[in-house]
Amino acid sequence: MKVVILAGGFGTRISEESQFKPKPMVDLGGMPILLHIMKLYSHYGFKEFVICAGYKQYIIKEYFADYFLYNSDITFNFTNGRNDMTVHHRHIEDWQVTVVDTGLNTMTGGRVKRIKEYLGNEPFMLTYGDGVSDIPINKLVEFHKQHGKLVTISAYNAGQRFGVLDIDENGLINEFREKTQGDGNMINIGYMVCQPEFINYIKDDTTVLEKEPLERVAKAGQLVAYKHQGFWQCMDTVREKQVLEKMWVAGNAPWKVW
Repeated sequence: MKVVILAGGFGTRISEESQFKPKPMVDLGGMPILLHIMKLYSHYGFKEFVICAGYKQYIIKEYFADYFLYNSDITFNFTNGRNDMTVHHRHIEDWQVTVVDTGLNTMTGGRVKRIKEYLGNEPFMLTYGDGVSDIPINKLVEFHKQHGKLVTISAYNAGQRFGVLDIDENGLINEFREKTQGDGNMINIGYMVCQPEFINYIKDDTTVLEKEPLERVAKAGQLVAYKHQGFWQCMDTVREKQVLEKMWVAGNAPWKVW
């Protein structure tokens, strides 16, 4: 089963970093967050990836083209008048990575439709390129196979950002307390599993994945949630990046299951 990763957006909320590179290529712990996501899937045996690139897509292609340069020790030898390169302790993943330019302004759904030819007529996994999690991919896939529906999305209780007020009809505050995990609604964190027919619900480049396609699938009773109780965190802002970096440096990164 191939893994599709959406990596084509502009990343405007983390523009301090994304003005130079696509958001999935922003470093976390010395490597792009995209690799953190791929290593999670790889840990569970899913090693064929299709990257839906767009904004500054060449940076993603260059990274994988020069993978040894980024991840191995290199000797450059100019003594014989040539530029000979020797790779030492070569570190390489046993992955197959297809990077597809899905357009600069294409919406999320349109990006998925554009990579249909690379998927074949098989189920596929789909996620976003800007969040890390310790979600057990093997259990997610098994859950999808068991219920037999068209799409599984992973749902997570992200809590809410602010304190909670219990206010009566007269404006009197009966309770003031800090937020808890139970206060927030479940949100879609990606890590989806889709039957190939799902792509037929996507119209064109203007289609937002989270709007018409998933809404239609839900109305048809073909959308099921896998509730993840562990860790998840997106990296939309510099502050969120700093939080994740601190966890990584402290050796307390729950998403590092590999």
